Amino acid sequence: MSFFSSRKHFNDLTEQEILALAISSEEDDARIYRMYADRLQKDFPGTAAVFIGMAEEEDLHRQRLIDAHIARFGTVIPLIRREHVAGYYARRPVWLIENLGLERIRAEAAAMEAQAEQFYLAAAKRTQDAATRKLLGDLAAAEAGHQDSATQLEQDHLDPDSRTVEEATAHRQFILTWVQPGLAGLMDGSVSTLAPIFATAFATQNTWTTFLVGLAASVGAGISMGFTEAASDDGQLSGRGSPVKRGIAAGVMTALGGLGHALPYLIPHFWTATITAFVVVFVELWAIAWIQKKYMETPFLRAAFQVVLGGALVFGAGVLIGSG
Repeated sequence: MSFFSSRKHFNDLTEQEILALAISSEEDDARIYRMYADRLQKDFPGTAAVFIGMAEEEDLHRQRLIDAHIARFGTVIPLIRREHVAGYYARRPVWLIENLGLERIRAEAAAMEAQAEQFYLAAAKRTQDAATRKLLGDLAAAEAGHQDSATQLEQDHLDPDSRTVEEATAHRQFILTWVQPGLAGLMDGSVSTLAPIFATAFATQNTWTTFLVGLAASVGAGISMGFTEAASDDGQLSGRGSPVKRGIAAGVMTALGGLGHALPYLIPHFWTATITAFVVVFVELWAIAWIQKKYMETPFLRAAFQVVLGGALVFGAGVLIGSG
């Protein structure tokens, strides 16, 4: 409730404060675009140039707003920012967006332009001065047309060859940061937990005990794999990306790989649970082979042979140990 808030409601802003808010917002957006450009400059220079061009347009908007403020209210601009206004749209911190990939950054920029357009439309309705109202309306139209400007900037800086190179770089980064550690985790979780789970199953023929062993093995392997991946390489020299992301991918997929054939042992009937676990293992191993083919360009039959053979050996060891 704004009644208990120390922030000012948008409808209570004066026309001078609306102009001041618009000025600070344009300044913030320009800085965000320049930070995106700096983040992307090394791997995506074409897209970085697009963001620099967008930042320069925001600078022009800010200057027009400052000129309007000076003409009406003088040179002293009130200090008012987004966080001072209740209900005003907020910008996500750059560090939450900049590591999410090229397309995510582009989508965030499009959302920023849409929010700015809505602000100028609302601000124009609150303004009585004809010149200021026209300026705010023009800026709303400019924000709406920024998609066309961005398209033109992309045409200027992103020729087909540059776009192809950037898309290939983004795809490679996705594989190195997410797919490769996730696949390693899924393989480790799916294969390495077979022995303890099925050894316990055939040794005790107790489904609940088997489930607890499988749960412990899966979670333990996930934690171990996640920390190992995160600590093995900070990504600065190898270009493999954030160690936190890689650790999460490896840890989560390791745990899921083990839990897949542990969960069937929640079924009370031993043979029903065991047969279900067999089917899950089969699906897991073929899923691993498919991922290797799709993302790692490994021939499917070779990937399937390697994974199924390894899984069969570990499974056989677990059954043999448990039966003995």
